[in-house]
Amino acid sequence: MDLNAVADELYALPPADFTAARDERAKEARSAGDRKLAEGIRRLRRPTQAAWASNLLVRRQPDEAEQVLRLGAALRQAHQDLDGGQLRKLSAQQRQVIAALARQARDLTARAGQPIGEGAQREVEETLRAVLADPDAGRDWVRGRLAKPLTAPTGFTPVAGAARSAPPTTPRRGERAPGSRVADLDAARSRRRERQEQERQREQQERERRRERQERERRRDQRERQARARQEAGDAERQLRAREEELTAAEEEHGRADQLKHQARQRLADLRKRLKEAEEEDQEADEAAREAHRRLRDADRAVREARRRATDAAARAERLADRAEPPTV
Repeated sequence: MDLNAVADELYALPPADFTAARDERAKEARSAGDRKLAEGIRRLRRPTQAAWASNLLVRRQPDEAEQVLRLGAALRQAHQDLDGGQLRKLSAQQRQVIAALARQARDLTARAGQPIGEGAQREVEETLRAVLADPDAGRDWVRGRLAKPLTAPTGFTPVAGAARSAPPTTPRRGERAPGSRVADLDAARSRRRERQEQERQREQQERERRRERQERERRRDQRERQARARQEAGDAERQLRAREEELTAAEEEHGRADQLKHQARQRLADLRKRLKEAEEEDQEADEAAREAHRRLRDADRAVREARRRATDAAARAERLADRAEPPTV
């Protein structure tokens, strides 16, 4: 038994069955004397519903999982190359794949008897977006051992941005004869288009600046949330270690109690055996006493009968003797 094999087994289970199975495997490893493996097993985290659905999808649909990884590599390459046409094509495919696989994940959990809700399905979709955007996320996902859903990194937006074409340029006004009405109208239209284009560019720049500010704020908030999450994770890890130490001490105490209980039961069994032997001896002694009493009674009766016969015999002898004596002169 090794950690990878145990992890593969545990993360295939529904979340409701995970903790009991994990603790049982950790106990088996500890009983086998491998405390390092037991500690590694105990550190495995119970998956969320969305993470379990994502793991189930990878395990049940390996071909689709491989297609997702290939699509992610193509999207990242197109994004890097600023290939607008390829990005539009792959982005449409991306939306279709994410929606289809999220539905498949929900169907798989329903068939497994643990259906997920819409919120968990959205987290599965977010995990798929992360897999498409980040190769490291893809490697974690395809192992089928996620404990929580993945989040797509910021800055990867292949649907928009790179596929945007350059703004149209203002057509140059052709040379017109001085005083020509047509030339004046053409110049007016050209100036109006230039003003409109300049206004559009200013608005576009303002939108870009606003998006950049929002993105900076979002990233700052995300960093703060990550810092809080790391702090909470550290606190939770310390609490877990304390609880695990308490569990180890309780298990050791339980083992000692079991040993004492076994010894007490063994002594009780010995005492019961000795009591049974004593009762049998007592019964035999009672039987022997009754037999001795019977013999004593029979012997006493025989003695009395012998005395009676002796007395009777003596009396007869005496009578006979009296009859046999001659009369004195």
